[in-house]
Amino acid sequence: MVLYFSATGNTEFAAKEIARITDDTALNLLQKIRTADYSEIRSEKPFVICTPIYVCEIPYFMSRFLKRVELAGSREVYFVFTSGGYSGCASVLAKGLCKKKGLIYKGSADIIMPRNYIASDMYPIQDSETIHQRIESAKQQTEQTASVIKEGGILKSRHVFLFETLIILPFVPLWIKLKLTTKAFYVKDSCIGCGKCAKVCPLNNIDIVEKKPVWGKKCTHCMACICNCPKDSIEYGKITVGKERYLFKKYGG
Repeated sequence: MVLYFSATGNTEFAAKEIARITDDTALNLLQKIRTADYSEIRSEKPFVICTPIYVCEIPYFMSRFLKRVELAGSREVYFVFTSGGYSGCASVLAKGLCKKKGLIYKGSADIIMPRNYIASDMYPIQDSETIHQRIESAKQQTEQTASVIKEGGILKSRHVFLFETLIILPFVPLWIKLKLTTKAFYVKDSCIGCGKCAKVCPLNNIDIVEKKPVWGKKCTHCMACICNCPKDSIEYGKITVGKERYLFKKYGG
């Protein structure tokens, strides 16, 4: 079974393609994560866990869920990471997670996708041509990855140097505390109160009050709320004003 979380569609694309090629089922974990549902997920085929990369590793909420959820049936697990170009120490953490749960780690693959993080100018959204090129390349990477999984092979991830892990692990909590805040989120008058932003938040951190979203303190900056808004009514300070919102379905079908 292919398990995934996806904020703007990149990881969903990879997960569903892998499920199609391997003749398997893709399960969106969003509701299970939102409701802290750690009940058994059973698969007779190897598990394929598809996750985006946030701040150079598996998102905290995803790691927390995977540590607690009961995976039954097959003990083999593949990991597929989608990122803008760097998966950090994610493979090290994935391997460690499998060891703690008594699972057999079958390797990981990196799928390079278009960037979606519009709440910063450090990693600007790419132009349309570059996005289409990345998606075409991602399709090839995903097909190759799925072929290895279908044959029961080992996915060969890039080597993670020790210094990477030593830098990333202590850095991420600090970055989350200082940078991944909700204080700058606000909604414009064009908001229609549809509530989609609340429904797609993996941390269940948005309430609809008087038909307008109100953000709590927890945030992972997944960009699900801002990029899925049908009216482009959500902004993050001044930094997102005038920026194109990225969704995979706008470019990849």
